Amino acid sequence: MRRSLLNLGLIIALIAMVLVSAGAGQLSISPLEVFGAIMHRIGLDIGPMPASETAELALWTVRFPRIVMALLIGAALSVSGMLMQAIFGNPLAEPGVVGVSSGAALGAAATIVFGWTFFGGWTIAVTAFIAGLIATLLVYLMSRANGKTEVVTLVLTGIAVNAFAGAGLAFLTFLGDSASREQIVFWQLGSLNGSRWDQVLIVLPLVIIGIVCAIIVARQLDLLSLGERSARHLGVNVELLRIFVIVVVALLVSGAVAFAGVISFVGLVIPHLMRMVLGPAHGPLLFASLLGGSLLLVTADLIARTAVANADLPIGMLTSLVGGPFFFWLLRRTRKRSGGWA
Repeated sequence: MRRSLLNLGLIIALIAMVLVSAGAGQLSISPLEVFGAIMHRIGLDIGPMPASETAELALWTVRFPRIVMALLIGAALSVSGMLMQAIFGNPLAEPGVVGVSSGAALGAAATIVFGWTFFGGWTIAVTAFIAGLIATLLVYLMSRANGKTEVVTLVLTGIAVNAFAGAGLAFLTFLGDSASREQIVFWQLGSLNGSRWDQVLIVLPLVIIGIVCAIIVARQLDLLSLGERSARHLGVNVELLRIFVIVVVALLVSGAVAFAGVISFVGLVIPHLMRMVLGPAHGPLLFASLLGGSLLLVTADLIARTAVANADLPIGMLTSLVGGPFFFWLLRRTRKRSGGWA
């Protein structure tokens, strides 16, 4: 019952936020007109259309691509955070905290500065994926000791990876021209400004593949939560599962970072809150985290576009304002439960 009510509430809130967000801005459009525009586009004569052609054009060329991108990236980051918490067995694990996002951003920035075009429009996503995968594997290998992941090592390794990626981004900023520097600053702050349908079509398959893979391994993650020894007795290849999940996380994060930059703490806050409500079962947790992450990022993007007149605030800054205090609270809570930092 609790699961159904939570999912229903998240779905209703997400639909309402999409309608409100699409209509908000310098050119105001009512939620009913937004709904009517969507219905008419799919061939249903339901609801009023926007009052002018300019308003409808703004919806389909500017606002809807941005909103869909927010939905996809919010889902990708929250699911990747859930997966990382599962394989590390630690509620502090999150792509931004342990340096995966900054590693992927470093790969994307290198592509921009050096003008790589190995894979056409997919080049940034591919290089972000490779760099994010390297960062994730590094964190995984460094945080393992005596067959388990240590909290201190996990956080410190993440700090080291973030510091290295920050230095790399600074060096690339020094090497790049003015246009490259502006784009690198964009990666560091995080923004959905300028999202286009062609970018959505690149991110969409990455997110779908990542979520499908997460669904496939959800049952094995449930067994892993019983402990590595118990999971092995039940037939789980723990190391293979971890490597597979690490690749999936890198895939999801690369799609997010490639076109939106570093957006921290979505993968920390949402899965943990959903786990507090639903419990540890990863199937229900996956769906709720997906909805919650999308809702959070659509809401944050709406605030970024409308909080200051004629300005577009960095969305990564807004999520960090929420996630930073939450991370400190979670770190303190973990310390109290374990009786120490390890």
